[in-house]
Amino acid sequence: MAAHRKPRQRPLGGHTARTAATLALAGAATATGFEGTGHAAPQLTPAQVKAKVDKLYQDAEAATEKYDGAKEKADTAQRRLNTLRDEAARKQQKLNSTREALGSIAAAQYRQGGIAPAWQLALSSDPDRYLDGAAFAERAGDRQAAAVSRVRTQLREVEQLRGTARVELKSLRARQAELKRQKKTITSKLDEAQKLLARLSPRERKEVVGDSATAGRASRAAPGARKTLERAGSATAPDARAAAAISYAYAKLGSPYVWGATGPNAFDCSGLVQAAYRSAGVSLPRTTYAQINAGRRVSRSELQPGDLVFFYSGISHVGLYIGNGQMIHAPNPSAPVRLAPIDEMPFAGATRVA
Repeated sequence: MAAHRKPRQRPLGGHTARTAATLALAGAATATGFEGTGHAAPQLTPAQVKAKVDKLYQDAEAATEKYDGAKEKADTAQRRLNTLRDEAARKQQKLNSTREALGSIAAAQYRQGGIAPAWQLALSSDPDRYLDGAAFAERAGDRQAAAVSRVRTQLREVEQLRGTARVELKSLRARQAELKRQKKTITSKLDEAQKLLARLSPRERKEVVGDSATAGRASRAAPGARKTLERAGSATAPDARAAAAISYAYAKLGSPYVWGATGPNAFDCSGLVQAAYRSAGVSLPRTTYAQINAGRRVSRSELQPGDLVFFYSGISHVGLYIGNGQMIHAPNPSAPVRLAPIDEMPFAGATRVA
């Protein structure tokens, strides 16, 4: 029999050795990846964080303007629904009164009995008196027929009001669903921005969001100091309304940005300019994309203090121009109402309030 020999171990070399080494390295890399250190997320620079945060705030503000528009429509739908319900209740009460009157007439007729008029005339001891009474009864019948007609009309009116109210309620619920969707979008964008900012040091955060201390101090400054700031930052307003709106905006420097807010203590961008002109006796629409059509369009070279200046292609941000290339605006949740150059965002257009 042949002897059983242990196979000789040949050393790895050439291609075989390289293959083994490649597999070993791949295994090591895979193992490192499973341990969570091989694919660590790259550290963003402050500039990259700023770009991401700015985009998130822009998206959130676009959603805020849609939220503001949906809320305005929802509030209008709610008021219309309340009016319809009140009117339907009044007409229902009137209908009930008419029905009660008809019920009384019917009960009286039942008690008198249904004797034919010819027999009543034949049996009457005083035919002349009967005929006078019959004429009155005929007139009463005409009034009764008119009352029945009124009941039918009132029934139709009540049903029509209820049908309109049902349509309005459906519209309101659609607006409320839109509000819920936009609110979810806004909060998710803002939460993501806050998480990005939380990764930065205090110094880096200051670089990203800017310094809001100046605006805060301006809002708390004495009236005389604020007037000095106004004279330094703005040109002469063209009319009393623009001057009043600018004065209001200056008084709100340092107020917090809160999406959906229209003052008096917090604002979003369109809420601020709406409140500013409301203080001057001018009613502006609620949203940026409606405000841009609230007056006469003007070019950038024609800007005057009091004009509304709009930014981004979706018309999602607005500020109040005060002259010298400056505006007052409510930027985003990271910064309060403050002065800023109109060059800091992509200019989209301007409107002079009519």
